[in-house]
Amino acid sequence: MANKPIRVLVGKIGLDGHDRGAKVVAQALRDAGMEVIYTGLRQTPEQIVETALQEDVQVIGLSILSGAHMQLLPPVLEMLREQESSDIIVVVGGIIPREDITYLKDNGVAEVFTPGSATEDIIKFISERIAQN
Repeated sequence: MANKPIRVLVGKIGLDGHDRGAKVVAQALRDAGMEVIYTGLRQTPEQIVETALQEDVQVIGLSILSGAHMQLLPPVLEMLREQESSDIIVVVGGIIPREDITYLKDNGVAEVFTPGSATEDIIKFISERIAQN
């Protein structure tokens, strides 16, 4: 039986209204053969987790440009733990200060992709992490 494609939820969390980068990444993941569920703008942590569970995704990719990552990401990670779904890989892209990256990774974010990250690097990271599971 052929391998099933990797399922990725791409979402914009919080009040940030800019989604060009998220759409570029979503299309690159599709082009790489992944199934992508794009949730659109202004999602709450609850909406992200609920959609991820309903869609049975392996990866959640969140784009945050608003600076609210320290308020918005911990609830997502906590809800995934509460739902016994912490095996879902969470990656984040956007404007994340270097000093916050260590905290986010220590608390469950698998990787942080800052502005200028190549889509090839995101695809490679996701593919390799899924292969390890």
